[in-house]
Amino acid sequence: MSQGSISLGRRIATYFHTLRYLKPVQITSRVWRSVYRPQADSRPAPPLRQHSGRWWMCPGHEPQLIELETFRFLNETVVVKGPGDWNSLAHDKLVLYNLHYFGDLVADGFAERSQWHKALLERWASENPPTGGNGWESYPLSLRIVNWIKWALAGGNLSTELLQSLATQARYLARRPEYHLLGNHLFANAKAMVFAGAFFSGPEADRMLRAGLQLASSEVREQFLADGGHFERSPMYHSILTEDLLDLHQLGNIYPQAMCGLGTQLLQSIDLASAIGWLHTMSHPDGEIAFFNDAACGIGLPVARLEQYANHLGVACRSNEDNALVHLRDSGYVRMHEGRANVIFDAGALGPDYLLAHAHADTLSFELSLDKRRILVNSGTSTYTGPLRQWQRGTAAHNSVTVDQENSSEVWSNFRVARRARPLDVRVEHNCASAGHDGYRRLSGAPIHRRMCRLKEDRLLVEDKIEGSGRHDLTICFHAAPGLDMKRTGDEWLLCDEGEVLVRLSPPRGTQSRVVESHYFPRFGVKMPNKTLFATWTGTLPFCGETMISWDGNA
Repeated sequence: MSQGSISLGRRIATYFHTLRYLKPVQITSRVWRSVYRPQADSRPAPPLRQHSGRWWMCPGHEPQLIELETFRFLNETVVVKGPGDWNSLAHDKLVLYNLHYFGDLVADGFAERSQWHKALLERWASENPPTGGNGWESYPLSLRIVNWIKWALAGGNLSTELLQSLATQARYLARRPEYHLLGNHLFANAKAMVFAGAFFSGPEADRMLRAGLQLASSEVREQFLADGGHFERSPMYHSILTEDLLDLHQLGNIYPQAMCGLGTQLLQSIDLASAIGWLHTMSHPDGEIAFFNDAACGIGLPVARLEQYANHLGVACRSNEDNALVHLRDSGYVRMHEGRANVIFDAGALGPDYLLAHAHADTLSFELSLDKRRILVNSGTSTYTGPLRQWQRGTAAHNSVTVDQENSSEVWSNFRVARRARPLDVRVEHNCASAGHDGYRRLSGAPIHRRMCRLKEDRLLVEDKIEGSGRHDLTICFHAAPGLDMKRTGDEWLLCDEGEVLVRLSPPRGTQSRVVESHYFPRFGVKMPNKTLFATWTGTLPFCGETMISWDGNA
């Protein structure tokens, strides 16, 4: 939805249906942040707290520093030669955020780059004075504070000047937690306050530690659902937040006395086994996450790495990956397994109503894997800005159904949603999941989309019903994984890999089908060619049609 191309009335409605769900604190905090700019507190750093043990870096984070002044992340190269390069307008804001995170301090082989790290730490402190630029925004502050402290606890040496910079950063963050955003941002703020409060000692550090623990405790209760999932329903952010929980657990081992009391209560309230089990359910047999809502590989750790981290900490894990059917009731996702096939189906809400920044219009979409090969995929996420961002959030980028070329939820701008689809009549039984949504009820004739997915050993049956009245255009979308060709033979389409037929897809009778060249976005900054099948129908509702997707069950 482009705000520049719609009527004033619809624009007003879009803003209304976006703002009506916000919490009052999000509005008041946004106003407060615009008028209140605290001064930096650059007093000397408090003394360091005594600790036991060294920080253990979980493997799996890709190195970002390829030369002393050259970074590589989000598949973009960034060279930092002078002070202006830290905030260069030549790069997207997300790229600049990553530059200020200092993620390479905790990446694989970090010790081999320690001299580079020392030089860059000193440069950052001298070239990014308080409180301007991207590096002093609360989210980059939070991630950098944690990464500096992890690096120091793993054997890195923070000079007196860097410790003072770290303390100044932590004090500034404590005055600007992101209540206007909430969600994963606010949890990152709380985590950084806990880390800084535990790392330093004395009355000031104790106050920061206590405030961080209280905030983290309330956010754990708010943000993690009973089925173990993070409430934003993004497998990528769930991975990030699960690593945050494991980090807090390790911090408790290193600072057992400081983390007693409130810290112990927080750690006891965290169900890490459920969180890791949730990510098992939402990962394909290839070990990487399914693409629902904002999701891309290479940002959060794969579930195997998080399980490795948990095992190192002595935390028991459990996996749902071998179960024939798993229904994550609170999150709304369903995973079905039969023979060679795994299907993950979205029958849930987009996320918490007041926070849909990372939501896609993907209700009732699904992904299909055979063995360890992805076959039908949602299109993924590669950017947080521009027209491509808008397309990637839209229904047509997912294996679902569009009505009149509209999105099932009104995604707009980079992180906004106005009217949103609500799940209806969710039913899950042996290898069959069905649900509906009301996202198209806003259109004439009040269409309702209902979908049933039934998995058998050698086929997946997908039945789509569009209830309502009036004449409408429907498009059922099927996105093939990269490397698969689509060839027509009679009434069905063959999905082939170098001539070998892997899957046969028969669209609903009465639809017109065509294949188009499209793209798949498995990582930020990465675009891969793929094929998409559109099965279209125009007529008077109701509509009912079944797609059969079949394969050799004995292969």
